[in-house]
Formats: sequence, structure tokens, C-alpha cells
Amino acid sequence: MARSGKSKGTPGKARLWLMRGLKFGLVATLGALFAIVVAVVIAYQSLPSYESLKSSPNGQMIRVHAADGSVIVSLGPSFGRWLAYDQIPSVMVDAMISTEDRRFYMHPGVDPVGMARAAWVALENRGKGRRWQGASTISQQVTRNIFLNNSYSWGRKVREMILALALERKFSKRQILELYLNKVYFGGGAYGIDAASRKFFGHPATTLDLPEAAIIAGLVKAPSSYSPTADAEAAIGRAGVVLQLMQENDVISAAELASIDLNDVKMAPEPPQNSVRYFTDWALPQLDLLVDEPNEPLEVYTTIDLGMQKAATAAIQANVPAGAQGAMVSLDRDGAVRAMVGGLDYVTSNYNRATTATRQPGSAWKIFVYMAALEAGYTPDTGVTDSPVDINGWKPRNSSGRYSGDIDIRTAFAYSVNTVAAKLGVEVGFPTVADMARRFGVTTPINTHPSMVLGTSDVRLIDMTRAFASIARKGVAVTPYGITKVTTADGRLLYEHQDDTSRVLVAPWVAAGMTDLMQTAVSTGTGKAAQIGRPVAGKTGTTSSNKDGWFLGFSSGITTGVWMGRDDARAVRVLQGGRAPAHAFADYMKVAVSRRPVEQFETQVTLPEWQLEPDEEAYYGEPDNGVGGGMMVDENGLPIGPDRQPPQDEAPYPDDQPIDQAPAARTAPPRLDQQWIDQVLGRERQRPPPQ
Repeated sequence: MARSGKSKGTPGKARLWLMRGLKFGLVATLGALFAIVVAVVIAYQSLPSYESLKSSPNGQMIRVHAADGSVIVSLGPSFGRWLAYDQIPSVMVDAMISTEDRRFYMHPGVDPVGMARAAWVALENRGKGRRWQGASTISQQVTRNIFLNNSYSWGRKVREMILALALERKFSKRQILELYLNKVYFGGGAYGIDAASRKFFGHPATTLDLPEAAIIAGLVKAPSSYSPTADAEAAIGRAGVVLQLMQENDVISAAELASIDLNDVKMAPEPPQNSVRYFTDWALPQLDLLVDEPNEPLEVYTTIDLGMQKAATAAIQANVPAGAQGAMVSLDRDGAVRAMVGGLDYVTSNYNRATTATRQPGSAWKIFVYMAALEAGYTPDTGVTDSPVDINGWKPRNSSGRYSGDIDIRTAFAYSVNTVAAKLGVEVGFPTVADMARRFGVTTPINTHPSMVLGTSDVRLIDMTRAFASIARKGVAVTPYGITKVTTADGRLLYEHQDDTSRVLVAPWVAAGMTDLMQTAVSTGTGKAAQIGRPVAGKTGTTSSNKDGWFLGFSSGITTGVWMGRDDARAVRVLQGGRAPAHAFADYMKVAVSRRPVEQFETQVTLPEWQLEPDEEAYYGEPDNGVGGGMMVDENGLPIGPDRQPPQDEAPYPDDQPIDQAPAARTAPPRLDQQWIDQVLGRERQRPPPQ
């Protein structure tokens, strides 16, 4: 009997515990629902307005254009214009919903069916290290992109769901889709469909067709894996899956699916990423000084000429000695940077030797010495003496080891005579030479030791090129620039470069004289390797230890500077004489000026009068005695006419007579005393009686 009673009581207890469990579960469920409702209400109240969500930045995207308008590089995490829902092609909306959230119009922000399917997949793959996937709705992705991060945790997932439910309560489905399509990441730095369309296809998203929309929609799952620029085959394969999903959802027909050939889609070419990056790395930091727009996408139009850039890169790579590096800067007549090479290969080394490295310029520095001399009164034809010189124990020698004696300034510069440069430095003053270099744009420290005339102060290639460009511009200051215009994505102008010709550094005749000297250096002197079949003015530069080789010059409105050497400052024998840099200059300039007319240099300019007068004759020669039509003056400065001319064999004032007593043969001129002044003015003075 006891056993029978016990068996009868067991089902009753089970039912009791089951009922208690159900009641507890119901209470827990109601409590959880209440907590979710409270959380959603709180989240709803904390959500910003729709306009605030639209303006929340993904980061600023910058597209850089070459001089011909082509895009050379895209930087930053976003670019595209914001497209309203009505501007978005319907095929793009359909492709995205079919791929990412087919029940988008039916769920309240969280998809229970999708969550159940994801849970089942997670259960099947338990212990395999796979994460939950496929459960996030478009609304959840929007909240994750704007408010949260991509970390995988239960806490983040719960917050994502609550925010998605609140988002659906506050905004319409169309608004959520608009947010999503303008903010989701598509890879390659592109946020939003307009950015993706411009990057991958080269046109705005408003003109997307079905195959292109399928490719973009397929990127969301794994942007890095399916990017058309990284793996075009994978992108096309994923787009085929998107089209199949669209057909399954009755968005497109089977006939439409069969008629699409994804291989016919034309991708935008990937812009070059090598040597042109030296230029963009130099130019783009200047945007902070030019525009004040931290959020909107920017279109930056630059001065770089891709054809000239290609020629510059080839010239450096073909002529740099083994084990050395090279750099080149090429400026147009107004300072526009047409080409910039900072090293042999940007991928290997992004250190910009054209704008950052400081090296000794050697004899190229002599342009400042000779300009200071020209400004002080020398001319290219002024005679100088090439002879030994000793300046407080410093005894410079010529590279030839010889002394040429009496030569002129033009010859001394053409053959880079060191002794003459030293003597000119003493003559004009070493601080004057330093001031001339500062005037022409050298920004690095300059010493004023006597040896500075031979280029012992470190300089930057871009500064030296700037100085030569200012000479080419007849003494008007040239400032290198790389940005011509900056606009927003919708075309609003933020900045436009204006050429400044107001700063005159030296008189035109000084610049003309310097051009004369440099033209001779290329025609017959140390720079003959830089000849290109048209007028060229320039100067080589080599340090005494052959650690640095330079050539800088200009022709037909283009000024180019070339440097070669080792990064570790070790000697490079083949740099002696600057032939390698001069050859690189010639190889590049033949391409750079090929479409420009030949320009002759204006070296024959009108000099100021004091330059035209022979100084010794003007100030120390014999006095003009009136012979040959000349005129004499008396001791008072009054002219003596022909009728008062003394005999040729008689001095105007014999040395044995006082000056105030004239010979009896002529009348003495009036004395400029008080009496003469009174007579002229008609005044009578009461004179004291003679004593």
C-alpha cells in the first residue's frame, strides 16, 4: 500500500513543479519583456534627431586630382555625397534588402526567424570557433555602425537589439534604409553607396545599373575579400550570389538573371600609388592652412603632371649610381610643382629626399655668391684673377689643381673656379652671401665661415630649385605650390591659388647676369652634360668628398633640380663633376619641354647708368679741360663759356698765382660773397667805416 501511494503522489508533484516552472518562466518572460520595453523607451528618448544622424561623420575622404583632372589617390574613410532615398536607384535598394535582410519590411527591428536560424547554425557548429552570423537586421547594422563597434560580445549584441527596436519606433523604414545605404562600409575606404560607386566604377551612385548594384551589395559581407580592386574574380562571383537571391525574392525574373553578364562591368582603374605619393605626402598637409572643412569630402586639384612625373621617375631610376638614392623637383615658371621624386621607390622608402633631406649643395651654392657680386657692381665681363688665396688660414683649391691667372667673371663661374668665389665672398662679405640665400628661399641654417662660399651649409633640394626658379623669373620670387583648387564633393569652391608676383628679390639685370653665367656653364663649362638642344641655364654641384651630386637649371619656363647621394652620406665616386645628375636633368627635360616653344634667355638687358660708366675714368681720370666741346667751371662752380676759354698752352689758373687773382688778360669772375648776394637781391647794407 505504501508503494502504491508513493507512485500516485509522484505525478502530482511533477505537475506541481511543472506549473511552478511555467509560472516562473511566465513571470521571468514578462519581467524580461518589461525590462526590454523600459530599455527601448529609454533608448528611444536618447536617440538623436534624423538630421544629427545624417551629419555624424564617418571621417573625411579626400580625392586628389592631377593637373589633367584624373584621380591619382583617394585618402580617408569616406567620400560620397549623401543621397536621399528617392535618389537611390531601386535596383540598389532591392539588391541590398535581398542580400542583407529579406524580411526588412516585416520585422520590428529584430528578426526572430533570423535569430532562430542563426542560433541553430551556432548549435550545429558548436566547438568549431565560428561566430553567430546572419542574425543582424539592417536596423541592427545601422545602430552598430553609428553607436557601437564591431566587437563580439553578448552585452554589445543586447545593446544593438535594443537600439534597433528604438530606431524602428522613431524612424520610418525608408529613413533607416537611407541611413544604411549612405553609411555602410563597402571596403577600400568607401562608406556609403556613392563612395563605393565612385571608387569602383568612376561615377555617382545615382546611375548604378543592376550588375553594378549587385557587386556593391555583395561587398558588405566581407569588404576586404570581395573588393573589385583586390580580387575582381571574387567580387563577380559574390555578385552572382546576390543576383540569385534577388531572383529568389522575386525582385528580378529568371530571364533578367540569364541576360546579365557580370564580366561586362567596367571597373574604374586603380590610381598609381608609387612615386606620385611623394608629392601627395608633401602637398596634402597644406590643406590645414588652406581650408577649414574637417567633415565634408574634399576634391583637391593639384599641379602634378602625370606625364612629367613618369619621365622624372624614369630619369632618376636610370641615372642614379648603384647603392645611391636620387631626388628631383620640377617647377613651372609660377612655382607649380609639375614633378616630384623623393627616392627610387616609394614602397621601399617613403622618405622624401626632395623636401625633407638636407645635404651640402657644393658649387651649386655659388649662385648666391655671384648674385651678391653682380648686385654689388660686378658684371659677367668684369676681370678677376684666379690665383692662390689665403683667408685666415683657409686656402681653397680649384678642382683642376691649376690657376688660370686673369679671367673674367663669366669664365670663373662656367668652370666653377673656387678661388674666385672665395675672393668674391671676401669682397661682398659672407653675411651678404648668406642674406642673398635667405632672400631666395633657403630655410635651413646658414653659416658665415669663409668656406660657406663653396656650399658647406646644408640645404633642401626644393629650396635650391626654388632659388633657381626665381632667377629664371627675372628676380621675382617663386614659391613652390602643389594645390590649385579645393572644392567639396558637390562643387562648392573652398580655395583657389592666386599667383603672387609682388616680391622682387633682385633687379632684373642681376637675374639676367646670373642667367648669362649659368647659360655659359651649360654651353661650355661644367654643365655640358645637361644640354638638351635648346637654351639651358644651370649649375652643377659636387661636394669635395663626392657625397652629394647636384644639377639645377631651367629652360623654356621649367626649372628642375636633381640630387643624388647615399642616405648614409658615404662617398659615391661617380658623382664627381655632377655628370650623373646632369644626365638625369637632360633625360627628364627633353620630355618636360618637348611641347613647349623654344625660349631664348634675355641676358642683354639695359643696365643702370652707374653700371655703364667706367668707374676709374669717371672718378679718377683727368679733368675735362673743355677741349672737344667740353665745358669748364670756375672755383664757384659757374660755367666758363668759350669766350673765356684760356689759351691751350696756359693753365686755367697758374700755380704761381693765388686763385682769387686772375691774370690781367681776362676779367676775374664775380666772387660769391655777401656783397654779390646783396647786389643780386637789390639790398643795400650799411657798411662800417674802414679802420
